Amino acid sequence: MAARLLRLLLLAELLLYVFLAGLLHHYARWSGWATLALALGLAFAGRALSVKLTYLYSVLYRSPVAPDNAVGYLRWVREGWRELWHFFLLFSLVLPFERFFLKADPSPRPGQPGVLLIHGYQCNRGFWWWMVPRLAARGCNVATLSLEPVHAGIDVYVDALAARIEAFCRDSGASRLVLVGHSMGGLVARAYLRRCGHGRVARLVTLGSPHQGSELARLGVGENARQMEPGSEWLRGLAQSPLTVPSIALYSPHDNYVMPQDSAKLPGARLIALPGLGHLAMATSPAVLAAILAAAEEGATAA
Repeated sequence: MAARLLRLLLLAELLLYVFLAGLLHHYARWSGWATLALALGLAFAGRALSVKLTYLYSVLYRSPVAPDNAVGYLRWVREGWRELWHFFLLFSLVLPFERFFLKADPSPRPGQPGVLLIHGYQCNRGFWWWMVPRLAARGCNVATLSLEPVHAGIDVYVDALAARIEAFCRDSGASRLVLVGHSMGGLVARAYLRRCGHGRVARLVTLGSPHQGSELARLGVGENARQMEPGSEWLRGLAQSPLTVPSIALYSPHDNYVMPQDSAKLPGARLIALPGLGHLAMATSPAVLAAILAAAEEGATAA
């Protein structure tokens, strides 16, 4: 559903450019190359503005940064450009056409540690296009799922997650696995643990998840966005359910989606800071890959 929605938005954008090109060609005698350059420029500028606004918003609601997590201005700018590249890549190519970028999950291999990856708000399983093959190449059984409907309440996703976990355990022969959730996906994982217990879960890893909410959620659409607002009734209810599995919370002191950035810290979890890293750039971070592999190894040893 998310892929279809994103494709429709891209189609609407393309039709707008075609309409604009027709006007410029007819009335201003612009060449085809000139209108193409304008369309590409507008596409880039629109996406750059979206990312810039997230960073501006994150500065307004930023958490204090510990001295050992501080980054210089040049690195902050470089990471901003990296985040823009991820925004462009994910929402213009990978997520709308996720079946092309991420094929079916690899077939489980008996005896390998299991990892189930849960994407975040307005995304789909394509978010993990970089992570899945690298985890599989390093000896993990990897599973994904797409959360639908896109703007439903977070608890709605628990049934689909529970079914995916049971199918994965059945197919792989494993009794437990590691849950990894990016952004809203971390909250979905915690909602699953609250309802279904920890019997199937060896470890929980959250990546930039708004455990105490995010101010940016106030600008989002749907019930899940309302639930991710700071102080929401849903988050207060979730906080009353203590962690029942060993957990790791990876967070960026410079996150441009979760703000205040300390909201990504999960009480009771081991915290790992990723200074300078943008929210979407976690999808291709070697540090995130290493943390997931370590959790998978720990989970397999514990099992």
